[in-house]
Amino acid sequence: MEKDELQNFLINIGRSMVQENGTDALTVRKLSEASKCSVGAIYNQFSNMDNYIVIQNCITLDELHAALSKVQRSNNVFIDMNNYLQTFVDYVLDNKNLWYMLYTFHLKHNKYRYSSFYLRKIIKIVRIVNELLKDATPRVERPERLLSAQVLWLTMFSLSALLTKDILDSFSKINRRNLCEIVLNTFVAGMTVLENR
Repeated sequence: MEKDELQNFLINIGRSMVQENGTDALTVRKLSEASKCSVGAIYNQFSNMDNYIVIQNCITLDELHAALSKVQRSNNVFIDMNNYLQTFVDYVLDNKNLWYMLYTFHLKHNKYRYSSFYLRKIIKIVRIVNELLKDATPRVERPERLLSAQVLWLTMFSLSALLTKDILDSFSKINRRNLCEIVLNTFVAGMTVLENR
C-alpha cells in the first residue's frame, strides 16, 4: 500500500472508531488492532497521535465548512444567521464524537503549535461569521467587527461541547438548540446596539 493510501486507510478506520465508540476508542493500540497495522507503522505515518488527531480535526473542520457553505442566503441577515447556526448545531449533533474530539484536543493542548494549514480552516469559518456580522451591523468599524466575529465563534465553539454530552440534562432541561439560538440572538442584538451608539 502506498504511503498516502495507508494514511487515508488509517484515518478512515480511526474516524469510524470515534464515530461508533467515542474518543476513548482511539488509541494507537486500538487503531493498530482495528487496522491490522503495527504501532510502528502508524507512528511512521503520523509521528505521534497528536498529529493523527489534528488531521482528523482538519477533516471535521472541512466537513463543517462544506455544510455551512451550502446554506442559502436570503434577504434577511438575521434569518441567515439562525440558519447558519442551525447548520452548525446539526453538524455537531450528527457528529458528536468527532466534534468532541476536536473540542477536547483544543482544551487539553492549549500549548500545541497548530500549523497555518490548520488555522486557515478555522479562519474560513470565522470569515463566514464575520460576513454575517458585516451584513447585520454595517456601521460597526471593521476591527471591532472582526473581534466580535472571533468572540461569537469562540462562544459557539465553547457551547458546542454542551451539545455533544448530556451534561445539560443533569441540572436543566434547556433545549440545546434554544440555548445556542438565545446566545446568538442576544449577541447580535447587543451588536446592533453598539452600532447605533
